[in-house]
Amino acid sequence: MTVFDIETLLNLNGEIFPMENGYWTKFEAYQVEPSKQIPHGIKYSLSLHDRNNTRIIGFDNAHAIKRKRKKYGARKITWDHKHQKEQITPYEFETAGQLLVDFWAAVETFLGE
Repeated sequence: MTVFDIETLLNLNGEIFPMENGYWTKFEAYQVEPSKQIPHGIKYSLSLHDRNNTRIIGFDNAHAIKRKRKKYGARKITWDHKHQKEQITPYEFETAGQLLVDFWAAVETFLGE
């Protein structure tokens, strides 16, 4: 198993990788001051696009996500989330390495459909 770290993620900043069938991936990642919304101090956007430049999959923390109101329950403060076509779901950021593993797993799952 390959182990990725924060330097691996940061070194991918600005990279675009063409893939089969016209798909391509784009990486943005840089360090920022930690905050409530970005406690790990990494601003990131990892995305898979189709040949029409439509984002198919994306992992990012560029903005808050609107959550369905729950009568009782904790409110998520961090901005980490995943886009799968039109659906947005929370993403639990563990490490930069796990983010890369999760992103590539989602890409492989989608391309294998």
